[in-house]
Amino acid sequence: MPDYDYLRRRMVDKHLKRRGIEDPRVLDALGTIPRQDFVPGELAAQAYGDHALPIGADQTISQPWVVARMTEVLDLDAEHSVLEIGTGSGYQTAILSLLARRVYSLERVAELARRAIRRIRALGRINVKIQIFDGTVGWSEVAPFDRIMVTAGAPAVPKPLLDQLAPGGKLLIPEGGREGQRLTLYVKNAKGQVSRQTGDAVTFVPLVGRHGWPDGKNPRNT
Repeated sequence: MPDYDYLRRRMVDKHLKRRGIEDPRVLDALGTIPRQDFVPGELAAQAYGDHALPIGADQTISQPWVVARMTEVLDLDAEHSVLEIGTGSGYQTAILSLLARRVYSLERVAELARRAIRRIRALGRINVKIQIFDGTVGWSEVAPFDRIMVTAGAPAVPKPLLDQLAPGGKLLIPEGGREGQRLTLYVKNAKGQVSRQTGDAVTFVPLVGRHGWPDGKNPRNT
């Protein structure tokens, strides 16, 4: 049986700190959540390598550095209400739950959502709510959100998500084509005006939905 505590510490030191992740809260969160519980059993020994892993339904769990980087850029605090688009394995959801007051997460693949719910419950994270739904339309019933994180690549930011972002809020999304994107941060000021800045190059699975890639190939207009 691998020493997962050791592997987790090594991941934080080797793959996160050495590559520029500085926020101690983010480092502590990734050093706390047992990533091996969020991957298929046969891949558990690879859980702490700095690479993505398949989780079924043509989806992946992102590499630890990308999880840490997106979490750091989003600049969370303990009073924030967060919307996550793309629950996937639930790993990023669990990380967010350690840093925010409340996490709402949307996942279009029912089986992935059900597995994530079981994992989150097993960790005792009671500040998370996961729903099976098209994430590109957001979650208007519980909006607005202080922070929104999209964990799939989109041709452009879905307008409903910007509409559900609170004044003073931040939205982070991988924007670009199907083969590669840039982490793109949208910031809404107190008057509702939105600014945009691009960052790290990343590669995510397509954001499929009404305001994303409807069939994984062609974008709809947003």
